[in-house]
Amino acid sequence: MDATISVPIGLYEKALPADWPWEKRLEAAAQAGYSFVEISIDESEGRLSRLDWPARERAVLRQAMANTGVPIMSMCLSGHRKYPLGSHSSEIRAQGLTIFRKAIAFAGDIGLRMVQVMGYDVFYETSDAQTEACFMDGIEQGVRWAGQAGVMLGLENLDTPFVASVRQGMRIVQTFDSPWFHLYPDMGNLAAAGYYPPDELALAKGHLLALHVKDAQPKVIRGIPFGEGIVPFVETFKTLARLNFWGPLAVELWGHMDNSGDMHHTAVTARQFIEHLIAQTWLREGEALLN
Repeated sequence: MDATISVPIGLYEKALPADWPWEKRLEAAAQAGYSFVEISIDESEGRLSRLDWPARERAVLRQAMANTGVPIMSMCLSGHRKYPLGSHSSEIRAQGLTIFRKAIAFAGDIGLRMVQVMGYDVFYETSDAQTEACFMDGIEQGVRWAGQAGVMLGLENLDTPFVASVRQGMRIVQTFDSPWFHLYPDMGNLAAAGYYPPDELALAKGHLLALHVKDAQPKVIRGIPFGEGIVPFVETFKTLARLNFWGPLAVELWGHMDNSGDMHHTAVTARQFIEHLIAQTWLREGEALLN
């Protein structure tokens, strides 16, 4: 195995203070040892408004990446919780599609590689056959836009029954059979929903763009410190090695839930935790496969 090859480890922007300017946020990620940052476009109006930034503000963001040497490689597009593609309301569905189109265009303009799409047909409504069908229609349109922009879409498993597992996500990915639409799973969400991440991720061979890395407890998907939850990290990372996966790993932390009072230290220890896992599993597994 080539020792110069490394797995890119990124930091979710919400691990750091929300009021920081982008250059400071990217510098902090670099100081904590991360190679990229994942931007959040969530359901808050403040973050959704980023998709309407004029050329001047987008140029500031590109310059911050150039100044720090830290790219924004991926986008977590969770704004579809509020404006779901599967909503019973045609007006909300239209808003969701507009957000989808703008997010893909923003990614292409800024230079992001991937947009992580939430596997919610709806979140604040009741899911049914209509919401599932409308969601699929929305994804179909998004896949077309993604191909036109040269941006990858990755479907995430979440905490609702519609797409709680990789198996469910794969059925949707296979429906569209597009080079622009694959999976961006969350190993913590899998464990919290009662699935065994190594078995689930093995089902996605050839379709893994990136992964969210975090710990979890049953039905609890946020705020669990690494090593204090139920995610079988060693077995999961061995599976990734066997799948020959070398894509980005985004460490998902929430600074406002950090009880230590030191977000930077938490980010550093999380990165060290992941790097230790890679050294103990990925590299050893690779050596075993070569022998």
